[in-house]
Amino acid sequence: MAKGASGEQLTATGRFALTGRILAVNILPLLIMGGGLLYLDSYRTQLINERFKLARIEAQITAEALAGATRERQEALLVQIGKEQRMRLRMFDAKGTLTADSFALAEPSFRFNDISDDDWEQRFSRWLDRTVDTIVSAEAVQDYVEPEAQEADAWPELARARELGLSQVRLYDWSDGTPVITAAVPVGLQGATLLTVRNAVDITESVRAARTTLGFAMVLLLATSALLSLFLARTIVTPLRLLARAAVRVRQGRDREVEVPRLPQRSDEIGLLARAVSDMTGALRQRIDAVDTFAADVAHEIKNPLASLRSAIDTLPRVEDPELRSELIQIATHDVRRIDRLVTEIAAASRVDAEISRATLERVDLAELFANLIRSREDRGMNGGRRIVLDAAPGSHIVMGVPTQLERVAENLIDNAVSFSPADGVVSVSIRRTGGQSITEVCDEGPGIAADAREAVFRRFHSDRPEGESFGNHSGLGLAIGRAIAEAHDGTLSADARPDGAPGACLRLRLPAAQ
Repeated sequence: MAKGASGEQLTATGRFALTGRILAVNILPLLIMGGGLLYLDSYRTQLINERFKLARIEAQITAEALAGATRERQEALLVQIGKEQRMRLRMFDAKGTLTADSFALAEPSFRFNDISDDDWEQRFSRWLDRTVDTIVSAEAVQDYVEPEAQEADAWPELARARELGLSQVRLYDWSDGTPVITAAVPVGLQGATLLTVRNAVDITESVRAARTTLGFAMVLLLATSALLSLFLARTIVTPLRLLARAAVRVRQGRDREVEVPRLPQRSDEIGLLARAVSDMTGALRQRIDAVDTFAADVAHEIKNPLASLRSAIDTLPRVEDPELRSELIQIATHDVRRIDRLVTEIAAASRVDAEISRATLERVDLAELFANLIRSREDRGMNGGRRIVLDAAPGSHIVMGVPTQLERVAENLIDNAVSFSPADGVVSVSIRRTGGQSITEVCDEGPGIAADAREAVFRRFHSDRPEGESFGNHSGLGLAIGRAIAEAHDGTLSADARPDGAPGACLRLRLPAAQ
């Protein structure tokens, strides 16, 4: 989880996430189009089902009216109902022979469309009908063809109605794509049957009208989607160009204080990127400033012993007094050692981050590490008569880290405490675990550190040595390296007064405890 220099959390909220907006702009038209096609298919099916019910009821009512009527009355009813309902009605006797046809008795109440006379709009509409049927996988419907034989058995629905004595309704498809609905129903008790045929052009017209409305809505939606896409692209491209120009200026180094836009008003991925680039630029500036300062400090620290060394070497050939020559040689030797120590410490300080970033973290027991280090120093007589006391609280004191780097921190802390403690003093090392952290305190019995100087001791080349110590024996990088190593391990290193109120300083190392 990345955080900016100001501590703000760099995350894009899901509500305003750029990914969601892009998906919405691109998927919404497709969803509406798919939903519209399903709606059209459902709408047509609903209309046909309603017309099926109407055809069955009309046929049954007509059959009841025809039953028991005279031949003349039946023919008059067939013509009247056919004209009013725009249907074709045919009567068949018990043998299945056609006895009356409303189209033969009077002028036909409707005519099937001849598609050879259709214009391009009608042909295009039929093409759209077939396309929509293919997309929604509509069930194929048998084409309507007038049987050559004018007998009841030539009609499957009539044959079934005669066989079962029940009304039958069937759907056909005319060549222009309009539905044809037939209804066969028994008439009376003598075996006669009635067949009604209706070309439901209005169903196709209603579906095509709804499709036209949907088409206009889709065009409007696509235009809106295109405009939103352009706007969305602009909201992406414009800030990216600003960030790119700022990054180029930072790379070229032409503007020391390049202002990288943070876009605080944006909570999406672009705002996240802007703040990340701004923080990265700030970190880069701090790193460059640190390198510049470090280089200046190095030059300053090395220049002094080099000047002393040069002066001693230049003077040496002109000095004949053996004692003075020996003193000059000692000065030169001391300066060479001092330069060597500085170079070694400087190299160590510059490699801390790189070494830790490449190393594999291991489980390190701080109590064992400090115990081994204290024992090694005592064996080599490095404490100058000071006594080092280790107090490790019961429990685990394991942290994840690079053993060699943590040992360097421990060495620097103890070495610093020993150098400031009196010859017969005691250096106390306490280790405890509190709230998921391992806390190590190294306390001396020296003069202590003033409150306003407790941060200064961690600056590179800071030198505030105890009285009587030989000049140049310390580079002033020990605590600076210690803090760098602690921070590289997600820990801290700080200076404070002794917790018991006695004279002396206490350096406190905090590291995340291993789980």
